[in-house]
Order: sequence, then C-alpha cells, then structure tokens
Amino acid sequence: MFADGLGQFVTYCKKIQPETQQDIKRFFEGVVGFPYDKELLLQAYLFLNIQDLFPTCAELLLFEKSPIADYTDLGKCDFVYLTYKNKLFLIETKFIDTKATGATERKRRNKHRNKVFEQVITLKSRFSQYWNIKLEDLECGVFTTDPEIDWRGNDVNVVTRWVSIEKLEQWRQNYQKINEISE
Repeated sequence: MFADGLGQFVTYCKKIQPETQQDIKRFFEGVVGFPYDKELLLQAYLFLNIQDLFPTCAELLLFEKSPIADYTDLGKCDFVYLTYKNKLFLIETKFIDTKATGATERKRRNKHRNKVFEQVITLKSRFSQYWNIKLEDLECGVFTTDPEIDWRGNDVNVVTRWVSIEKLEQWRQNYQKINEISE
C-alpha cells in the first residue's frame, strides 16, 4: 500500500497525533466560535473546507507539528494530509493582511508571500531526505488570504489557494449560525 518511508511516516503520525478526525473537527469548530487568532481561523477554514480547496486530501495526519521527530528547529508543517493516491500533501498557511496600506505594509506582505512558499518547499525537501520519501510522493500547497499568491506557485510546483478576509469573516459568521441552529 505505502512505499517504505511513507508507511513509516504514517505510523509515526498516528503516534504523535492520535486525535481522531472528529476530535480535530471539534477543535476547529471551537476556533470558529471563538476566533482569538486570525491565523488559526484561517486554518479552521482550510480544515473545514479541505475538499473544496485541495480535493486530493483524504486524511489529516499532522497539524502544527514537526514532521521530523522532535526537531522543531527544522520547521513544523501547518498541515500534512494523506491523499487519496497515498501521497503526502504539505500545506502551509499564512494570514496576510491585505487591507493595510503603505510601503511598509506592501513590503511586509511580500515578505510573507515569499516566506510561505520558502517554508513549504524547504519542508518538502526535508521530508524527502529524513523519511526517505520520493519527491514525486510529496505535493505542496499554500493557503492564504492574499490573491497575489496565485501565480507564484506555478514555477515552483506548489498548489495555491486563497480566501479573502471578507469571505473568511462572512463564512465564520454563517458557520456559527448553522451550528447554533443544529444544536
């Protein structure tokens, strides 16, 4: 079913992140109800809409953990999904304030855009080396609040998706109302 390194990685994930998909869903639904952190709200949106955004993703293996044993200095990945084709899909998220204006804010946005791509590409390489997983078994994605990322993924083989800050907030309010009605 899995290539050797990939199978070992999946086993490793089940040990360090034993929560069920339902447990994780409840956590993210709690974030929607009490959005104290914009980045976490963006991550909740991603998790709760994963099939619409990245349809090849089947099961969340890791969330905000280091994929390389306890080496957090080597980076942690926001999301690692197993795909329906038994590949890994690494996703980095970044809440980018697209409403702020001025030269400093433009520079900050550009820095954030570059960093999120750099992170996911670096993680892909480290995954491949550490877990002995073929590069073709690793896919990468970036999810932000910035439409400017769309074209940046083409040259580096990174799937890009984004949601506007307005749509994110509108979704949060609607999601809350729907959950209040169903309770």
